[in-house]
Amino acid sequence: MNLPIRDSDYELPDLRAKIMLPLKQLKNTHKSLPLNPPTNMPPLAEVLRPAALDEYIGQQHLVGKGSILRRMLEAGTMHSMIFWGPPGVGKTTLANIIANHTLRPFYTLSAINSGVKDIREVIDKAKIDGTQPILFIDEIHRFSKSQQDSLLGAVEKGIVVLVGATTENPSFEVISPLLSRCQVYILKSLDEDDLLVIAEKARLMLEKQFDTIITIPEHEALLRVSGGDARKLLNAIELVVKSQAKPGKPVVIDNKTTLEVIQQNLAIYDKGGEMHYDIISAFIKSLRGSDPNAAVYWLARMIAAGEDLLFIARRMLILASEDIGNANPNALLLANACFDAVNKIGYPESRIILSQTAVYLATSPKSNATYMAIEDALSSVEKYGDLSVPLHLRNAPTHLMKDIGYSKGYQYAHSFDGNFVELEFMPAALSGKKFYDPGKNVRENESRELLRRLWKERYGY
Repeated sequence: MNLPIRDSDYELPDLRAKIMLPLKQLKNTHKSLPLNPPTNMPPLAEVLRPAALDEYIGQQHLVGKGSILRRMLEAGTMHSMIFWGPPGVGKTTLANIIANHTLRPFYTLSAINSGVKDIREVIDKAKIDGTQPILFIDEIHRFSKSQQDSLLGAVEKGIVVLVGATTENPSFEVISPLLSRCQVYILKSLDEDDLLVIAEKARLMLEKQFDTIITIPEHEALLRVSGGDARKLLNAIELVVKSQAKPGKPVVIDNKTTLEVIQQNLAIYDKGGEMHYDIISAFIKSLRGSDPNAAVYWLARMIAAGEDLLFIARRMLILASEDIGNANPNALLLANACFDAVNKIGYPESRIILSQTAVYLATSPKSNATYMAIEDALSSVEKYGDLSVPLHLRNAPTHLMKDIGYSKGYQYAHSFDGNFVELEFMPAALSGKKFYDPGKNVRENESRELLRRLWKERYGY
């Protein structure tokens, strides 16, 4: 979420009226107050964590009126589920709210410091109690196959209701038998309206804690550093307030102050914390932006910090298809070989393989044409539903199917010159619809010429 610092882009009168109290008005209504900074207070993100569904901010597609999770809770039913989304969007909070709403026992394990023994202890206790508790596992993608296997029986038999949270695609990180027993819910980055509501709650809470007046006349920098992450937003606001608060002096959180304070207090890279996501983002964007020098630097930062090398290799594998694609098909082959090699060899030698692959990807021609093609096709599936397969493309294994026209009119491409015959392969409603638009590079220019020659005007190549 890269937001330029411009007031005109983010005019929200109702929210801004709450946040932007004029300083002159404050001086008229408040005397200078002595500052009594609170001691040993929990982080603001914990203080403001909502306990009920109606207090929850964001993810209205899941918890809004008539939404799937709200209906489930109102009906009193429960099933195992996995929350997939970026950090700071409410995965843990939502799990706690579900536990509060259902009044079930609630067990929390972190994949970072829990093992099979901890899982079995929870399952054994659930068997004795018979209460079908909720077992929340944070960062479930960090569990090994054997750890995930240990959950299968209890989840399948309903001994526990599993709620997992992950920032990684569960299709890759959660074993198939466990994934098939869970419903995956996707959580989105919080939008600007959500973040401004959270900022206002933070402002009011910190005014009480510090016994002073806090105003936010500019919010663009806060939104920018948060990147849709509520925890980052709250940490930023709390950090600015603590750095600016002085006895008898109101605190003003503007863009300049926010950026100065945040830049001075950037945390060192932590593979289990927020900087993990910032560094991998910088690495991927450097590869996409064809800068091998920056890519190798961010790679070195991750390696030096002890990042999971397979995580790095996996992200390069995704980029090879998403951002390079058919502009250089060998990129996907090399990235896949890199993943396999890193898995076999391990550190420290695998750093060389990672560096080779990163430089190769950064210096490859770029194209996201195939990525955009599948996204466009999926949009059409959502828009038009399950369109019928044309009769001439259907199999006809029985006489009845042949009699009603299945396979009639189909022509076998290899029976024609150039192994091509012009047929309609699309459903009627999508005839002539172009999903794949080749990128402007040597290889895909060749593909465009071939498609133009074969299909002439049909797809507009």
